[in-house]
Formats: sequence, C-alpha cells, structure tokens
Amino acid sequence: MSKNGYLQIHDPLKPKGQAVGIDLGTTHSLVAAVSQGKPHCVPVDEGDALLLPSVVHYGKDGGVVVGTRARALAAEHPTDTISSAKRFMGRSADDAETRKLGHYQFVPGGKVVRFDVAGGNPVTPIEVSGEILRALKRRAEAHFSSKVEQAVITVPAYFDDAQRQATKDAGRLAGLEVLRLLNEPTAAALAYGLDKGSQGTFAVYDLGGGTFDISILKLVDGVFEVKSTGGDSALGGDDFDRAIAQKVFQDLGISAPSPALVAQTLAASRKAKEALTDVAETTLTVDGRAYALKRADFDAWIQPLVQKTGLVCRRAMKDAGVAPGELDGVILVGGSTRVPAVRRYVAELFGREPLGDIDPDQVVALGAAVQADLLTNESRQDEVLLLDVIPLSLGLETMGGITEKLIQRNSTIPTAAAQVFTTFKDGQTGLDVHVVQGERELVEDNRSLARFTLSGIPPLAAGIARVEVRFQVDADGILSVSAKEQSTGAAQSITVKPSHGLTEEEIERMLLDSIEYAEDDIQARQLREQRVDAERVLAEADRQLREHGTLLQGEEKATIDAALAKVREVAAGTDYLKLKEAVHALDETSRPFIERVMNQAITQVVAGHSVEEY
Repeated sequence: MSKNGYLQIHDPLKPKGQAVGIDLGTTHSLVAAVSQGKPHCVPVDEGDALLLPSVVHYGKDGGVVVGTRARALAAEHPTDTISSAKRFMGRSADDAETRKLGHYQFVPGGKVVRFDVAGGNPVTPIEVSGEILRALKRRAEAHFSSKVEQAVITVPAYFDDAQRQATKDAGRLAGLEVLRLLNEPTAAALAYGLDKGSQGTFAVYDLGGGTFDISILKLVDGVFEVKSTGGDSALGGDDFDRAIAQKVFQDLGISAPSPALVAQTLAASRKAKEALTDVAETTLTVDGRAYALKRADFDAWIQPLVQKTGLVCRRAMKDAGVAPGELDGVILVGGSTRVPAVRRYVAELFGREPLGDIDPDQVVALGAAVQADLLTNESRQDEVLLLDVIPLSLGLETMGGITEKLIQRNSTIPTAAAQVFTTFKDGQTGLDVHVVQGERELVEDNRSLARFTLSGIPPLAAGIARVEVRFQVDADGILSVSAKEQSTGAAQSITVKPSHGLTEEEIERMLLDSIEYAEDDIQARQLREQRVDAERVLAEADRQLREHGTLLQGEEKATIDAALAKVREVAAGTDYLKLKEAVHALDETSRPFIERVMNQAITQVVAGHSVEEY
C-alpha cells in the first residue's frame, strides 16, 4: 500500500529494467549483466567488491545484515549468522548433510531445515537465500539506477527437484521473476563459448564452496548440448575448511569445541586455505594458539575429497562416450579450483592443462547474464540454443514394486514422455501413482519423489481400463506428472516438490549401485515380474474353478490343484525360471478345462440366433 492509500499495481507492459544473471553461490554470490554485447559483473559489496559473501546475520532487534559485515559478526554470533545456506536448500532437518554442518541451532523436527536465530523467528534456507538475492537485487539496482526484476539464477547440475524449487522460491521472496534456472556448468560453457567462439567437446569441472559438478558439453554452431552430467551436491571448499579445522582440533587436543570456536576456526581455516594458493606455509590462530600449516599437509588431508571428484568425472565421460584425449578443453569453475592440488589433479585426470582465461569465480555469473540477455533481448533469442539434461532417470512404480522408467537419465530437457497402464484387478476404480527417481530396477532401491491417486476409473474387468501417465520436465528441470483415464477423462496431476534433497551418500550410491548391482537388479526384476504374472494366473484359475467347476472331468481337478500348488510353492522361492516353468505347466494342464469354459460361453451367446445375424 502506498502512502496515499492506493495499491501499487504492476503494469505488465512496463519495461522491467535490467535483466541480470545471478550466481547464487555457497560461499560468494555475484550479479552480472550484458552491456554493449559483453557480460560483466557489477559491484555488490563494500569497496566495490564483485563478490558478495553468502552470509546473513540476524540481529536481536530483527535487523538483517548481508555480506562482508555479516561475515565479520560470525565469530561473535555463530548461531545467528548463517553461511553456506545453499547446502541446506531442499533438505530436511534429519539429512546427513544437515547434521554434519552442526554448529548452528536447528529447530527440531519438520520436513524443512529451520535455523533458530536471534529475534525469535526461525528462518529456512529459502528465506536466508532470499535475503542474499534481495541484497544483490538492491545493490544491482543502485549500480544501474534502474529496476532489476528479472534474473536467470544458476544452480548446481546435480540439484534435485526440491533444491531447484527452493531456489525459485527464494527468487520470488526477493521480488525477482526467475526467467530460468540454469545449470552452473552450462552457464560456464555459455560464457566461454560466446566469448571465445569455441567449438568442440568440453568438460566443465566446477568445484565451488559447497557443491561439485562435472558436465561434458558439445558446442557446435550456437548449439550447446550437454552430453552428460554428474556431481555431488555436498562436496566443495567448505569440506576443505572442515578438513583443516578437524585436524587442528585433533592436534591441539580440543575434543568438544563450542559453536563460537568452530565458527572462528572455520573462518581461520578458510583464510589459511586461500593463503596456501600462493605460499607453501602459513599460520592460523585457534583458541589463542598458533598452528603452522604446510601446503603439503593440506594437500594430503584433502586428497580423498579431491579423488572423489575423479570418480564422478570418469563416469560422466563414459556416459558421454568420450575419452580424455578426445576433449577439446577443460573449463575450471568455482573458487576451489584455485587450490594447486585441485589443478594438478584435474591436469592428471584429463591429461591436459585446464583453461583459465576467465576468472573461475565470475564465469558462472557471466554465463547467466548471457542467458538472461538471450531470453529478454528479442534480437538475440534465436542466437543460441541450450540443450541441458536431467541427471537421474524418472519413473513410476508398477505391480510387484518394479520401476518403470519413463524418462532416462541424461535426456535433453525440456522433455516429456507418456505411457499407458491398466488395472490389475477386476472392478478396480483407482490407481496409485508412485513417482520415483534413480537407476535401479526395484522401487525400494530408488528415491521416492511423490504419490497421488487417480480415482474415477470405471469398474471394468482387469486389463480393460486405459490410464495414460505423462511425465513432463520443464527447462528448469522440475517435474510435473499427470494421469488420465482415457474413456472417462478422469484426471489428476502433481508438480513434484519432494520435502528434502539427496544426501551426499545417496547421490554417489544411486549411480554406483546401478552399475555394481546391474545383473542382480535384472534378475530381481524378472522374479518380481514373474511373481506378478503368477499372481494374475492364480487369481484367474481360482475364479474359473469356482464358477465353472461342473465342467471338470475325472481327475482333472486334482491335476490342476497340484499345478496350482506348485506355482504357489515356487513363487515363494527366488528362481524366476522355475516359476516361469510352473506357470507354463499350469497353463498346459488347465488348457482342456479352459477350452470347455470358452466353448460353453460361446454356445450361450449364439443360442437362439441364426448364423446370418453374425
């Protein structure tokens, strides 16, 4: 409400000012825009700094401070000053990652993380990120002397639906129209591709403060096609800081540090890490004591973490069907790629020195700015085509707990797929739709995303009703699922917004397990499918015996009963081939009886009618 009492109504025809690209980072955030055909980052923090620390302090008086001044308050107010909120996006209070980042005070329970901060009002990671985005928006508006209402915001390629939706919600809280969520590696390739006119196949190695991504992209004639993607949404420079802090606490004999000491030590560890980029040894002060840290020791402590990125990179190259020697370049993204040990490892892994023409801290924001310009500048909208992919397969549960994949991993988005399903039981009037994500054959080995029920199916015989289930993934990677019964038009739909994100262990496990257990999974699927088929055959046989038992001859009933008992016995085992044989034997044994049943039915239908009528 304005001061004169009139509501301010937004005019949809009014220009929305400068469209920007925002890199909402774990450690730092940036804003970039295109001017005179070139993307550039704009000052958003004190001293005209381009990097805004992604830190928010909540004061007892209800005031909110963002950026460098907030980070300075962290040591004195560790639980009221939230950093690395991005790592909590889309997570529940019980996630392993939530528990690992434990110097904050969390409100217990609930499906979403809530920080217990000063002022008495708990805040969620979405609200924290919203404050960061609001600060970026306000400072960009001051720089441009115009409104900033539209933005492309970048996310890690491995962010799941919950984390993507949380990012969009944070943008709306900040008063931004989110034009597109853009995967960070794709943004980096966009910045390099347009700025350098590059063509060929590139690997984008993105190691930031809280997440790791790898993407293999093919750049040809303005088309940026993501061939494969992978990553870990809980691995980054924060883990390097923790590795230093944990070792320092261990060496100094500090077994139960206070939240304030943890925050102080993490801050000192981060500064020491950054110093070791240029020097071989540095000193940090912890609890009033000096601790000498050598780069060689630091390299050894983080080696297991760095090597974890190699597993993901090799899998991404295998998925894309390229060898390291076939790549035309490796692009580095994220401040953590400045660590010398990381650069050496990347050079060894890919067999070439990585590209470093563009500041790894700025490259994602620059690419996002290019995309924002492409989406809002009518003269450029056909200039570049982005073909991104989804990281994990999407499907639903069918009878027997089997996963039916509708959209395969590494499918280009936006995309859609539909499949027709039917009822399993006579008179079934509802169908439960269970949406899952992952690469395994059985539902219990994948991640549950959502459930809903389609009601209003006509009570027909089993297998007669036709229900089309449709999956649609939009350009932001967010999934919508709908189900429609084709004869009645009864329909139901849902936008998948799971309540928590994938943990570090889940992300790595889902793909590695799909490879390790591939043969076992296929056998388990075949057993489940055969059991479903056996259950259907048994139900039908019992119905026919009950309704048409008078047509049985001699010892026929005893023979069929024996065959039925054999199917039930084998179905309790684990050999799907034996079960298949038992079902086949039942079919053969009961065939004469079933033929008599069919003949009787035909006779009843044609009774009293002439041949000419048919």
